[in-house]
This record gives sequence, C-alpha cells and structure tokens, in this order.
Amino acid sequence: MEQCILIIEDNPDITRVVQYELEQAGYRVLTAPDGVSGLTLAREHNPDLVILDLGLPDFDGAEIARRLRRTSNVPIIILTALDAVERKVSLLEAGADDYLTKPFHPEELVARVKVQLRHQQHGEVIAIGGLEIHPQKRYCQYSGQEVRLSPKEFDLLTFLARQPGRVYSREEIEREVWNGELPQNSNVVDVHMANMRAKLRDLDGYGLIRTVRGIGYALKTP
Repeated sequence: MEQCILIIEDNPDITRVVQYELEQAGYRVLTAPDGVSGLTLAREHNPDLVILDLGLPDFDGAEIARRLRRTSNVPIIILTALDAVERKVSLLEAGADDYLTKPFHPEELVARVKVQLRHQQHGEVIAIGGLEIHPQKRYCQYSGQEVRLSPKEFDLLTFLARQPGRVYSREEIEREVWNGELPQNSNVVDVHMANMRAKLRDLDGYGLIRTVRGIGYALKTP
C-alpha cells in the first residue's frame, strides 16, 4: 500500500515541486493551502507523514503542529524560512520531528521523509528507567508489566514523558492534553494524576509522578 504524505503549504510553486518529487518516489500526496484544511485532511485521511509550512495564512505552523500532536504521533517535517536556533528549538518542542530551512533541495526533503517514515515503521519507544511507552501501539509497561491506562491517562503520561523532569502547570496540561476544553477550576487533571499514580504504585512504581506544590506536575527522571 502506498504511504500517504500530506503537504500543508500555501505557496503553490513549492507545493507542485514537492508533490512531484514525492510522487516520483512512490508516495501518494495530499495538499492543503492552509492550516484549517490541512487539519481536516489529516483527520480524514490519517497520513503517514505531514510536511508543514511555518508561515501559513491562517495559523502559525507551530500551532498546527501542536494540534496534530494532540491526537496523533504522525511524523511532522516543518518548512521554515527562519534560521534562528531559538525558533528551531521551539518548533521541536511544539511537536515537529524535523525541519528544513528554505530554500531547500527537494531531493533532501525526500531523503528526510524516508528517514522519518523508517523511524515510524520501527516504532517509537519512550524509555525512562523501568517505564516504557509505545505511542504508536498505545501500550505502556513498567518493569515488564503492562500498565492498564485509560486513553486520556495514556495521553497524559506520554505528554509528561516526552520531556521528563520538566514541570508542567495545570494550565499547560489542560491546554495540550484536553485541548483547553475543561471547565474553569476543574479537578480532572488531579483525578487523572491520582489514578495513574495508583496504577503505577500497584506495580511498585512509586514516586514516578512528582507534584510540585503551587506549580504542577512532572515525570521523575531516573
């Protein structure tokens, strides 16, 4: 089966060139000229990889990457005209897997696509001490034993595990894991944290989730 690549790019010239190169390499290609239509295509077609322009007419590319990452682990390659180190770091933190600075050679982009798809095929594993999270399989284990998490608990633990040691505020967690849809003064985050702690504690996983009083939560590093 052909692998599907979604290009979210508002420059039609760049879109045509990249689409041609990818189709010549054997991929099926979908295109979107803005963030909203790109998110719609991603939801409807579940592409194997997304190529995302940073400067879209409706949304910043980093925001689109964050929205994609809330519901999917699809590899994201961002195209950017900005070469600042701080901006590149912020893109990776937003959920991008790679970036390419304009102008670029289409052959290099195709090579990077192949690398990301190869990584995706082998399956990402997040390992922190005795904790293992398999995002693609939506499977978690601690010390070789399965941790039976609800879908939202799995999303929450994966979110913390992507940057172990970093303290996330409740507001950040609500925004990134619950899409900012929780009512004000909700205790849903605290309830889910307590449930995860109990499930990990049943497998002798004590103290893996830290509460930083007055700030938020973090996944403890080994």
